[in-house]
Amino acid sequence: MADSGGSGGSGEEHEHRLGSHPSPSPNPSSSSRKGKGKTKTYHRHTPHQTQRLEAFFKDFPHPDENQRRQLSRELGLDPQQIKFWFQNKRTQRKTQNERSDNTALRAENERIHCENLAIMEALKSVICPACGGPPLGEEERQCNLEKLKMENVQLKEEHAKASNILAKYIGKPFSHIESLLPGPRSSAEVSTASVPSHRVSVRNVDFQVSPINTASSSPLKVIPGTEMANTVEITAHAMDELIKVVRMKDQLWIESPLDGRYILHHDTYEQMFSRNYRFRGFGARLETSKESVLVTMEPSSLVSIFLDVSKWADMFHTIVTKASSIPVLEEETQVNHRTHLQLIHAQMHVLSPLVPARDVYFLRRCQQIELGKWVIVDVSYNHMKDDASPYNTWRLPSGCVIQAMRDGCSKVTWVEHVEVEDKNQAHKLFRDLVCGSLTYGAERWAITLQRMCERFAYTMLDDALTHDAVEAGITSSPVIVVPEGRRNVMKLAHRMVKNFCASLSMSGKLDFPHLSEVNNSGVRVCVRKSEEPGQPSGTIVSAATTLWLPLVPQVVFNYFRDENTRVQWDVLCNGNSVQEIARIQSGTHRGNAISIIQSSLHAENLLLLQESSIDPLTCMVVYAPIDSTAIAIALSGGDTSTVQILPSGFTISSDGRPNPGSRPSTSTSPSKPAAAAGTLLTVAFQILVSTPSGLEQLNVESVATVNTLISATVQKIKAALNCSAPE
Repeated sequence: MADSGGSGGSGEEHEHRLGSHPSPSPNPSSSSRKGKGKTKTYHRHTPHQTQRLEAFFKDFPHPDENQRRQLSRELGLDPQQIKFWFQNKRTQRKTQNERSDNTALRAENERIHCENLAIMEALKSVICPACGGPPLGEEERQCNLEKLKMENVQLKEEHAKASNILAKYIGKPFSHIESLLPGPRSSAEVSTASVPSHRVSVRNVDFQVSPINTASSSPLKVIPGTEMANTVEITAHAMDELIKVVRMKDQLWIESPLDGRYILHHDTYEQMFSRNYRFRGFGARLETSKESVLVTMEPSSLVSIFLDVSKWADMFHTIVTKASSIPVLEEETQVNHRTHLQLIHAQMHVLSPLVPARDVYFLRRCQQIELGKWVIVDVSYNHMKDDASPYNTWRLPSGCVIQAMRDGCSKVTWVEHVEVEDKNQAHKLFRDLVCGSLTYGAERWAITLQRMCERFAYTMLDDALTHDAVEAGITSSPVIVVPEGRRNVMKLAHRMVKNFCASLSMSGKLDFPHLSEVNNSGVRVCVRKSEEPGQPSGTIVSAATTLWLPLVPQVVFNYFRDENTRVQWDVLCNGNSVQEIARIQSGTHRGNAISIIQSSLHAENLLLLQESSIDPLTCMVVYAPIDSTAIAIALSGGDTSTVQILPSGFTISSDGRPNPGSRPSTSTSPSKPAAAAGTLLTVAFQILVSTPSGLEQLNVESVATVNTLISATVQKIKAALNCSAPE
């Protein structure tokens, strides 16, 4: 409709001018036969009608049929009059724009023509600047050209030597560094600017970076110098908005009547802030949330983690599957106040294959606004200007404010403000969680940060403090007290949990919907080739299913942690009892622990490494069989990066349905998860079905075996928890 109106507007412009419309002829056929001598009658629109149409055109230049019908009723005009008015208005606007562009182009053409004439005149009287004589002849010009070529070759050799030296210190090819610079510089300037004058480091923080977290599936485009100022302006406005949103509590934030969590008051927000960051898609859904936590880490250490995308993905491995970044800007704003700006691509996921992953491209700006206070803001940015926007998630100004507290702690206030276009709906089991902003909300980010900081603090505990777990009655198992051994086992367990979380994304999964029940999602199966270090080489079959249980998450979590009930569900036990032979406490809650388990079924050289964790939103129990030799290497402080490990486990969370009359627990009470009507339990297994020397084709029987195994395990769990009957 709009295109036809724009292209054919010149003919219609004579019949239907803006602000008027011909009265319909009682007999159109006879009217057309009367010839060109017939004078048509026009009805001029009233000023009120014209003003209303102009105002509507600003917001909706291409109204649909319903909008035209609404205007027709409101203004007392025929729908055809409305249609022709908008067609003529668009034609007029297009003509005005073209006329303005032509005028500007003619002026620019005239200016360039004058410059060419001036240059031609100057060339006629050119002289040698050195001696004042006539211009050089062809022979002398060729000699000078050869001389310049030789000097150019020599400079290239010197440039290559300098770039190799810089690459050793910076860790990136020099060509990549040059591409990030906004404009051409001399080699001396590049050498100075490429080496950061100050780099914040996390002392004693050793986060493992594995390919499964940081591999980039879609390369980022380097932001050109012409866009640099635009990105700086966007992030500056976003940071200013985030600071105001955090500070204005009563004016902007209200308690949700469903669960008592803080959500943004949209009407007030719209009045205070512009819509420059908005997602242009129709049917987009807003997710807003805010949460404050106290974490056991200094602000400078937290900031350095957010600036390093690999450490950031490692810290939030339960949320971020993949992440990559390109630095955009690093400058000194005040004394010891630095501004860092980078473009990040991240893939975020929920710990279940039933919820689609979210791909987000955003700018991250980190700035110290005062002594001991940092602001980190993320805002979406379309870095592919020439391509169609691939996003279904758009981050409005979101992030956190980090403030230094006593005893090396930090107060983190987190805000999430996201627009989501749900092209792929989440499974009905997770719909309440997703729509309630519990999957990607501020509470999940803040609690994950708090839990990971607590876990790291426990790796740095003094030897004597580890005995407190036994004395307090938390565990009767032997506690690993050797510092290096404890840290090594915790690193190995961390890698195991990361591998388990990444396996739940299940790209290219196979579904078995016929196994689905009323409160069961069916089994998802994924087959992948593994060639990564630290994992068995060959074909790995991953299977996962999610089911709803009419129990609170704490009860389900305690069931899987109990070594006495493990025989009821663990196929590795094969009906035999197990014993926890060593334990490392990784948090204040007794459920946050790493265990080494031995089964009486196996020989003494095969053990189970297990990590259990709990916070107000999610519980996890992850385990993997491991050779006793590998455990011995870890306890002795040896290198565990090559230890092959293939984890399986469970994730436990509330179903997102608030229990009437109850409020969710705060993040400061990890022993009391949020009140809910039930539990979502995700069961996931990973099995090596062939070695690299085996068959290349997928063994259908292996997939069926894994499918049968996970289905049988689910039935055993439901029977043990008295949840066999469908609700």
